[in-house]
Amino acid sequence: MAKSSNNKEELILTIDSGTQSMRAALVNLKGEILNIVKTPIEPYFSKNPGWAEQQPEYYWEMFCKTCQSLFEQTGGLKENIIGVSVTTLRNTIVNVDKNGDSLRPAIVWMDQRKADSKNILPSVLRPVLKAARVHDFIDGLVCDCEANWIRQNQPDLWEKTHKYLLLSGYFNFKLTNEFSDSVGSNVGYLPINNKTYQWAGKYDFKWKLFKVEKEKLPRLVKPGESMGQITAKASDETGIPRGLPVIAAASDKACEILGAGCLTPETACLSFGTLASVNTATSRYVELQPFLPPFPAAVPDLYYTEVQLIRGFWMVSWFKEQFGHKERKEAKEEHVIPEILFERLIRDVPPGSMGLVLHPHWTPGPSTAFYAKGSIIGFGDVHTRAHVYRAIIEGLIFGLKEGALLTEKKNKVPIVRLRISGGGSLSDTAMQTAADIFGKPAQRPLTHETSIVGAAIDAAVGLKRFPDFEAAVKEMTGVKEVFDPIEKNHQMYQELYERVYSKISKQLLPLFKAIQEITGYPE
Repeated sequence: MAKSSNNKEELILTIDSGTQSMRAALVNLKGEILNIVKTPIEPYFSKNPGWAEQQPEYYWEMFCKTCQSLFEQTGGLKENIIGVSVTTLRNTIVNVDKNGDSLRPAIVWMDQRKADSKNILPSVLRPVLKAARVHDFIDGLVCDCEANWIRQNQPDLWEKTHKYLLLSGYFNFKLTNEFSDSVGSNVGYLPINNKTYQWAGKYDFKWKLFKVEKEKLPRLVKPGESMGQITAKASDETGIPRGLPVIAAASDKACEILGAGCLTPETACLSFGTLASVNTATSRYVELQPFLPPFPAAVPDLYYTEVQLIRGFWMVSWFKEQFGHKERKEAKEEHVIPEILFERLIRDVPPGSMGLVLHPHWTPGPSTAFYAKGSIIGFGDVHTRAHVYRAIIEGLIFGLKEGALLTEKKNKVPIVRLRISGGGSLSDTAMQTAADIFGKPAQRPLTHETSIVGAAIDAAVGLKRFPDFEAAVKEMTGVKEVFDPIEKNHQMYQELYERVYSKISKQLLPLFKAIQEITGYPE
């Protein structure tokens, strides 16, 4: 354990800005979270259907409030902080003026507005793109680009925009007064070189698709490099000691993978969070689907692959809200978290949920038709809400297995173990179910807050407390518990996956299309 010159334990302050909460934590050089404060936040507001926005000032207010609350709880430990790192949700956009003040609400990653591609993709180019079978893909990227929409609908505001930032870049400016961001956070509809995650070259076609002038973009640094120091103003507002170095981390997902200890593709990182995903770290540039690049990792010059279930373990929260009133009331009376009672609820439900099978694509992803829906099939009079709850968990993990099989094929490396993080990993049932469905050991990290640990690792390496990322991961991550697959369960799940789950989408997609045509939903 490293000690500072006054013989006090050295600590990293890490702030994790997620979709539903802001977290600030003090992490030591063993990867132990000594103290953490979590502040719930409003994810977004909508002025129009499909829009998702939030005021940047609100994000900063919650950032400051969370840091101040942490320091109120930890007292003198603040003096032990040697550096700061920040990790945030991906693809949330902020326009600022020369003073760094926001010009409009941030456009949150869940936003569904579309730009008009007519004036961006020339008509003479469209037949060429169609012939190459990439027209719909390219057109979709152009329509989804937030900068394109702002330029078309708020041209005066775009002219006033000095910098076009991700939320991570906005926080970095508020802390250091410098317009900089991490390569590891560079995820969005931006003119990026997807192999380096630096800004694209001068003649790259992406500048034609994503209409952002180079001068409006921040300076990029690699994870582990310095982005500046805490200013006096930032210190007054947050309570963070002035002059501390701010070290580049990466997006929350990238930090989650690093904090789970995943550095090679043999270990799959499963996230049991609001957005569930299966990820692998790789040194190779791998496209799981044509033209869909891997993401920048929290380790310089590495990538991570990802398959998403957009609603993920949100579905568990949805179940609790809609059908878990009894458990939520009892939890309050017993002064325990509701999850404990939900574990009891499904304790006697056998694997396979007595024939209930859930298909979890309740919100279409980039690889599914826009009218695709989720489903639960196999109902009988024996089924209760407990069976539905277990079917949700099983269906989510089936969906992640589907992604893992694609990942193995493209990586050309077999997955031999699972490392599972996110709030859902606190459930023993979910962990055992993952082991049984995959037929591989499911490992629970020392903490489910792996994105915080990953960002702390970036800072620790950047501050030269470790010679490299491998050494830092060895010291700052580990496994608390291992759930080995139960063979009879695995065999049953394997048959359910191959003979039922994997066929649901193809069988039901025509019906989902008919539903959309009849009802007009989704638009």
